[in-house]
Amino acid sequence: MGGPGGDAAHVRPRRRLRRALAVLLAVVVALIVVVAVALAVFHAGRYRAGEAAMAALASDDAVTVSTSAEGYAVFAGPDDDPSATRGLVFYPGANVDAAAYAPLCHELAARGWFCVLVSMPLDLAILDVDAATPVMAEYPQVERWYVGGHSMGGAMAASFAAGNPDGLAGLVLLAAYSTDDLTESGLAVYSAYGTEDGVLNRDNYERDEANLPSGWRELVIDGGNHAQFGDYGAQRGDGTATIAPEEQVDEAVSFIDQAA
Repeated sequence: MGGPGGDAAHVRPRRRLRRALAVLLAVVVALIVVVAVALAVFHAGRYRAGEAAMAALASDDAVTVSTSAEGYAVFAGPDDDPSATRGLVFYPGANVDAAAYAPLCHELAARGWFCVLVSMPLDLAILDVDAATPVMAEYPQVERWYVGGHSMGGAMAASFAAGNPDGLAGLVLLAAYSTDDLTESGLAVYSAYGTEDGVLNRDNYERDEANLPSGWRELVIDGGNHAQFGDYGAQRGDGTATIAPEEQVDEAVSFIDQAA
């Protein structure tokens, strides 16, 4: 038998628990709202593809450009032949419209590569590191796959490569570096950046060279900057390029095209 006030004594803890849960729920909802607003503001300031990029999304006599069922841009040689021996899945830089890298992918396709330019949730490759997996599965005719990207996209491509070295021939890093250990991966790594790059953290780049396998190759593009690997205009904090965007892309493509 409970004494006087016994029922009330049991009710009070339950009320406190409900109040605590209500407060916790309110805090969680508030955090979700803050994160959602922050992402919306961040995404609103995305770098959009320029005219040259939009033009490179069109097919011509040398390259056929199509859109996959997942919405990725696919660049193939004449007759839309997906049997090219070398394929590249390209991850765009953070907050950059994926289409901005169409000129680079188009030019690689003209040289015999099969390129797939993947778009990312909220234009952030960190939200879909494994984007290359379904792409490579969809085109099994490609004999040797490379994965690569620009800036954060390159870092996330490196992360993917670290977890899937057996399915890849190599990695392409444009103004990017690998924080994952690839020393025993056996991958061919091609790394390029511009001398006028004001965004790439050069200290981190040099430190993380230790994560790359022996025999990795580097191209330093004289006069190139961070943004001109794509076509999306000037980037905050970047240096001023002293070469034309087309020249920077051409040098990068010629460098990548050395890959077997």
